[in-house]
Amino acid sequence: MKKIYKEFKLSTVSLKNASTVKLIIALITIGGLYAYISMPREAFPDVAAPEVFVSTPYPGNSAEDIENLITRPLEKEFKKINGIDEIKSTSKSGYSSIDVKFNFDVDPDKALADVKDKIDDAMGKKEWPTDLPQDPMAMKLDISELKPIMNVNISGDYTPEKLKEFAEYLQDKIEQLPQISAADIRGVQDKEVEVAVDLNKMISRNISFGSIEQAIQNENLTISAGDLKENGVRRNV
Repeated sequence: MKKIYKEFKLSTVSLKNASTVKLIIALITIGGLYAYISMPREAFPDVAAPEVFVSTPYPGNSAEDIENLITRPLEKEFKKINGIDEIKSTSKSGYSSIDVKFNFDVDPDKALADVKDKIDDAMGKKEWPTDLPQDPMAMKLDISELKPIMNVNISGDYTPEKLKEFAEYLQDKIEQLPQISAADIRGVQDKEVEVAVDLNKMISRNISFGSIEQAIQNENLTISAGDLKENGVRRNV
C-alpha cells in the first residue's frame, strides 16, 4: 500500500529558501527597531481632558472677601451645569481660582462654553463686584501644554520660621521671572495657639466654650488694607 504524505507549501518553500527567509526576518526586525527609535514620544501626550480652569484676580481684598464675592457666586452657577464631576476652588488674598472637572463623556469645547455662560450669569447679578480689574478668565486644561515643574527643597540648621522666611524670599524671586506663572510653598506647618481655660472660673461666670470660641474668632480677623506696588510687583497689605 502506497503512503500519501501531505505537505504545507509555505513550509516547504521556507525550508528550500532558508537564506531568503532569514533575510526577510532580519529586515522586519531592523525595520521594527528603527520605527521604535524614531517614533515621536511625549512625556505628557495630547489628552483632551474635560477640565476648565477659571481664574479671577481682585487685588486689595482679603481671602474671605474673595471667597464671598467671587468664588462662591461662581461655584453656585457652575453647579447648575450638567456633566460636572468635581469642583475645586481656592480663595486667597487678591485672587480666586476654580477647577471644574467634567465627566469624560462631555465634549471639552462644550464644557468651556457652558462655564463661560455661567460666568456671564454670575456677573449679571447685582451682588457681583463692579470694580474688578478684569473679567474671570476660563481656559481648558491641556496636559500636553503644561510646563515642567521644578521642586526646590530647603533645609538646614535653622528654625522652621527662618526656613519659611528663606522660602518666601525665594518664592518672590522666582515669581519675578517672566516665564513663571506661580510658585507655591509646601510643607510649611501652620502655627497653632493652645488656649487653656479655667473650668471653675467658667462655671462661676457662666461662660461656655462656645462663647470663648466666638470671642477668639471675633478678634482673629484678617482685614485688607489695600495693595502696594513695589518694583513692578503688586502686593496685598
